[in-house]
Amino acid sequence: MPTVSPVNLTAPLLLLLLWATHSTMATNWLSLGRLPRSRPVSGAAPCGRLRGLTPGQVGVCRARGEVMESVRKAAEMVIEECQHQFRNRRWNCSTTPRGINVFGRVMNQGTREAAFVHALSSAAVAVAVTRACTRGELERCGCDRKVRGVSPEGFQWSGCSDNLSYGVAFSQTFVDEPERGKGLSAGRPLMNLHNNEAGRKAILHNMQVECKCHGVSGSCELRTCWKVMPPFRRVGIVLKERFDGATEVRLTRIGSRPALLPRDPYVKPPAARDLVYLSPSPDFCHLDPDNGIPGTAGRRCNGTSRLAPDGCELVCCGPGYKAGRAEVVQRCSCKFSWCCSVRCQQCKNTVTIHTCRV
Repeated sequence: MPTVSPVNLTAPLLLLLLWATHSTMATNWLSLGRLPRSRPVSGAAPCGRLRGLTPGQVGVCRARGEVMESVRKAAEMVIEECQHQFRNRRWNCSTTPRGINVFGRVMNQGTREAAFVHALSSAAVAVAVTRACTRGELERCGCDRKVRGVSPEGFQWSGCSDNLSYGVAFSQTFVDEPERGKGLSAGRPLMNLHNNEAGRKAILHNMQVECKCHGVSGSCELRTCWKVMPPFRRVGIVLKERFDGATEVRLTRIGSRPALLPRDPYVKPPAARDLVYLSPSPDFCHLDPDNGIPGTAGRRCNGTSRLAPDGCELVCCGPGYKAGRAEVVQRCSCKFSWCCSVRCQQCKNTVTIHTCRV
């Protein structure tokens, strides 16, 4: 049976600094999501001027420029979905006002927040590129024509199935590039690669089937079906659940091979779809501009909940919150008009809001 022994982590300070810089670079491509849509992101000259790409990613950009617009869309998707999933948490995916490290230096640390962003990023690239394939926007790919024949359920595979294999392959090429061949005996690159793959598996394991009925008067005597990706919101929900159940790991060796195993020996090893992290998270309570942490002062919270993640005691890091009254405009007295619209009035209501104290 192979022996498992802790890795000697007494690396020189310079090597530790290189690892920190390397881990930061791995998500700097998300800065593409801040670029104006009018700015080109492909071609020899634009690729070389894109801030946030590693040299290897610049090479991918130059070789496969037609895909880079999808990468830009993926970066926008990551920022939007991350902020939606964490809108009620202490860390709410707040972005830095400028610079290429979109989520700040919190991404430098091997926390579960960094694990989530890596997984979501790799999934977003796979989804955005696959969508472009299905829409016929890319010359090198189109529909997945390998899905053919009759299924065990008795329907005919046909139509334009999403070519997820192409999107996943590009995600592996582009998103994993900063990790490959650079310190894979270190914990952080291994953590990033694991979470990148977990993000892609969140799509693979949630593929959906869409069908069209054929027959007399739509009797559905024959169905033709094709495979489609889940909505990206569903991918975000799945990864958020994985975030809540993420496993803290440590770098070990099994024989001569580095591996990540649970820090708690009584916890089962993480599956390929699970998220893993190396370091505990900061509390995110207090302003820390150097690390891109805005703190929770002034944040809205749910004053009627004590145990939910959006409850004031959790968001505000204790009982430090206040109640106030505010006037809001809401839709009211809605009526259905034939055919086919809903007409509503605008009503002003006074509500109680809770915010964390400064």
